[in-house]
Amino acid sequence: MPRIIDTKQKNLVGKKVKMLRKERRMSQQQLSDKLETLAIYVCRGSVSRIEDGSRTVTDIELYGLSQVLSVPIEEFFK
Repeated sequence: MPRIIDTKQKNLVGKKVKMLRKERRMSQQQLSDKLETLAIYVCRGSVSRIEDGSRTVTDIELYGLSQVLSVPIEEFFK
């Protein structure tokens, strides 16, 4: 079955995730570690791929990112 998303850009939120993470002076590893405390397992490499748009983001991952970065989910789409 073909993927629904057939472009290089696999998510709409990666650039915003990177910006918010950097604003909080957080490394990709620290973001990964904080997500793990919520039982959301995204390794540092996957954080990198989310940020560069080459990996999709699940709804639970988006929820975890909003919790860790202390922003409403809608913020990722602005």
